[in-house]
Amino acid sequence: MMRNVPALLLACATLLLPTLAVADQTGMASMHSWTKVGGRTCMSDHYHYGGTSGTKSTKKAALSDAIASWQSFTDFEYGSDWASFNLATGKQVDCSESSSGWSCQIEARPCLGKSRR
Repeated sequence: MMRNVPALLLACATLLLPTLAVADQTGMASMHSWTKVGGRTCMSDHYHYGGTSGTKSTKKAALSDAIASWQSFTDFEYGSDWASFNLATGKQVDCSESSSGWSCQIEARPCLGKSRR
């Protein structure tokens, strides 16, 4: 029985390696059409939105919160391969200051990195 352990481990590793190499995606992105933008695969016309959950003392903090919101929801829906605001296209950022502080609302179309697809 113990002589078969290395063979069993090799068989398990052979089955698991392709799974480990699979991109971190939920599979939900395939419901949208895609296009190439600057060497990246991006959603053609589907935008995601993010915003501050309150007001922040600085514009930088409000924008950081809005980006984190966008990335979190995009990650949840499509997986982390799609969840980089830096790679997104069609970005719109709207920040404003009120008497209680800064708030930002953003939107963008998710994209995969250049090395994907």
